[in-house]
Amino acid sequence: MSIQDFIDSQVKSNDVVVFMKGTPQFPMCGFSGQVAQIFTLLGTDYKGINVLDSDEMRQGIKAYTNWPTIPQIFVKGEFVGGCDIVREMYQSGELQTLLEEKGIPVMGRASA
Repeated sequence: MSIQDFIDSQVKSNDVVVFMKGTPQFPMCGFSGQVAQIFTLLGTDYKGINVLDSDEMRQGIKAYTNWPTIPQIFVKGEFVGGCDIVREMYQSGELQTLLEEKGIPVMGRASA
């Protein structure tokens, strides 16, 4: 299986996927940590994939989305964006609305 096939299968088989530096429990950069914190606050389950495990994965996700930065967040197979976009969506309530519209449970709400 090529790296692109692996990425595609993860994106399509998980409701929420975060390609990140580190893991959900141990983020290895501030941006990945912010995204992990947002999903924790929302009580939303997600699959974290550590791009630091291989250079092939780190370059492969950038090629898959044509997006230069990590983390990269997908909801129901759709690329949402990176940390800044997801943080702004969370603060405005758009992220919660998106998740709810896609049938993904949300427990927390932003106090924007």
